[in-house]
Amino acid sequence: MGWIAAVLNDSSGTGDGATNARRLEEIFATGGREARVIGARTGAQLRDEMERAVQEGCEVLVAGGGDGTINTAASALAGRDIPLGVIPLGTLNHFAKDLGIPLELEEAAKVVLDGTMCRVDVGEVNGHLFLNNSSLGVYPAIVRLRERYQAGGFGKWIAALWAGLTVLRRHPFMAVRITAEGETRIRQTPFVLVGNNQYRMTGLNASTRESLVGGQLAVYVVNAERRTGLLRLAWQVIRKGPEEVEELDLLTVESTIIETRRRRLQVALDGEVVPLESPLEYRIKPAHLRVYVPAASSACHPLPAPPSSNGLPNSPPASSPRSPPL
Repeated sequence: MGWIAAVLNDSSGTGDGATNARRLEEIFATGGREARVIGARTGAQLRDEMERAVQEGCEVLVAGGGDGTINTAASALAGRDIPLGVIPLGTLNHFAKDLGIPLELEEAAKVVLDGTMCRVDVGEVNGHLFLNNSSLGVYPAIVRLRERYQAGGFGKWIAALWAGLTVLRRHPFMAVRITAEGETRIRQTPFVLVGNNQYRMTGLNASTRESLVGGQLAVYVVNAERRTGLLRLAWQVIRKGPEEVEELDLLTVESTIIETRRRRLQVALDGEVVPLESPLEYRIKPAHLRVYVPAASSACHPLPAPPSSNGLPNSPPASSPRSPPL
């Protein structure tokens, strides 16, 4: 039986990395598994440690942190048939919650030891993976400004509030061209979100997903051209659902191309902001990632039968045709 590599983001949650590392080592040792637990504080360190563990032949890669850390692990596993274990140590932990993975460290570690291995879809844009969603518009701008405020000494939630107010005081709208399934839509919008499968948008379960194996992207486009309408629109979506709100488009597609007048964009991927070139070419990658989940989880598919004897991989979906620039 091979060894487990566990890479922890020491900046996530309470930041008590040394204590978390000791606890994980004890849990895996008690379960009879060799584990190498490594701490890292920056995105570059996390990526380097995860890639090193994969190259050195770990049997399982366990990522401890928030959604951005889990995204880094999934990217390190791209093209490899190594399963992912999730220890949710972040603030929101959307991916873990949607898969039913416990938020307590001990219970999450036991899922890696005793849980079920399954496959889930991932989204991709211009070669970058996302597990939850990708967005452009006001959200990436708020994240960037929040990071600046936090560096200046503000707490996370206060920084987020001030960043949101600052961005919305400016002109938070952009023109986008969205091409999908042979149709083109042009919108003036503050916000576009592309989800890895569709989100619930109403009730207590709003912002969660029932399934991560639907094989589709969910593209949400806000049709609000004035700042005063944004809060009203948000309340209507929560109260009625996106299907009943005229100012919100919802497209469910396997691939789409999003273009803007700006050649270089700030795009959020699972809460982390990266610069990408327009056009943004999105696609779903069905059953792309192996992950450990509780036996009772219904959000993913159990592992499929072994591949056919010819060993040929599935062909990637063809890209949609490009539209003329805006």
